Amino acid sequence: MISSVFRVRAWAPVGVLTSLAYCFHRRRVALAEQRATDGQHPVDRGQLELKMVQVVFRHGARSPLKPLPQEEEEQVEWNTQLLEVPPQTRLDYIVTNLAGGPKPHSPYDSQYRETTLKGGMFAGQLTGVGMQQMFALGERLRKNYVEDIPFLSPIFNPQEVFVRSTNMDRNLESTRCLLAGLFQRQKEGPIIIHTDEASSEVLYPNYQNCQNLRRRTRGRRKAASLQPGISEDLQKVKEGLGFDSGEEVDFLILLDNMAAEQVHSLPSCPALQRFARMIEQRAVDTALYVLQREDRESLQMAVGPFLHLLESNLLKAVDPATPPGKIRKLYLYAAHDVTLMPLLLTLGIFDHKWPPFAVDLTMELYQHQESKEWFVQLYYHGEEQVPRGCPDRFCPLDQFLNAMSVYTLSPEKYHTLCSQAHTMELGNGE
Repeated sequence: MISSVFRVRAWAPVGVLTSLAYCFHRRRVALAEQRATDGQHPVDRGQLELKMVQVVFRHGARSPLKPLPQEEEEQVEWNTQLLEVPPQTRLDYIVTNLAGGPKPHSPYDSQYRETTLKGGMFAGQLTGVGMQQMFALGERLRKNYVEDIPFLSPIFNPQEVFVRSTNMDRNLESTRCLLAGLFQRQKEGPIIIHTDEASSEVLYPNYQNCQNLRRRTRGRRKAASLQPGISEDLQKVKEGLGFDSGEEVDFLILLDNMAAEQVHSLPSCPALQRFARMIEQRAVDTALYVLQREDRESLQMAVGPFLHLLESNLLKAVDPATPPGKIRKLYLYAAHDVTLMPLLLTLGIFDHKWPPFAVDLTMELYQHQESKEWFVQLYYHGEEQVPRGCPDRFCPLDQFLNAMSVYTLSPEKYHTLCSQAHTMELGNGE
């Protein structure tokens, strides 16, 4: 049951976080009063010291999750040669559950292996292109946090880095490649990637685990295809591709195939290329219809526990009572596009583009050396962002946490909200 899962999760106890939150609240009030007295002056970057970095990233390029309903001669060939591992990305690692025990079973990988694409690859497999993308992301992080700023050791040190991934091969292998690029395949001690059971994972919206979320979103994806504008455009694309009007194809499936084919420079159907911009925009529209940003509780259930995890890391870092061994300099989270989109929505920085392969959302925590105030800076895809509720790119931590609190869910609140009966399907007309 979900309650028993929460008892063994690697989250801080509620009492500790509540006490810490209260102490931090008193500090934020004092700082706010000080800023009101002094006026809001621009932050002097030279006085800021980097204390912690959290990176949430999507896996690298992969094969499609579900092929298009085309005749075999029209299908793209996914040759197993695309799986060749670039030598520079090779790195040994160990996968454990959150408690350090054996790697859990992955029902999703078992499901993907049931679909063999033309050419021999399985659905959803990380390719050599994807591995190279993740290696490049690791190299960019190395430049930022090893070379430009001597923040991390140039060699992987488990005392500095915590690594967590969803329990899917493409994410675990993507993490390996990122670490190979970040630390140039050098390490002190074993690289451990922590993962969780699919039934209790919070690094993506868990529709299997959260009954209320499943009820609220049931039927929305199908209903989205019937919305004015989306429906007409979908029919237009289906006709261009020669699909029967009754084929169960939506813009999410179309985008998944199109993006995978484009990044691998595979010969896509000309009609698919012709409708490329429409397909991406309508896929975004479909996802936004399913998520329904005005439905705060659905967004909370989708990424609230993950936001709580990120928030907990921030609170532990600023609490002087936290033992040094309980804080890492770098937290890496291997997630998915369906994770990043609601995260970006809750932070107020969604750019209305589908999160591409190997994209990263990076959260930096700084402390001002003189005032001792804390600040957060966000980057998405390497570009500076100003999150909702923040005055500029260097956001006072109290303001950032206040903005996050609208969507953050503790494990207990998540359990309660997910268990609530919901008598009406939202956005589904039922």
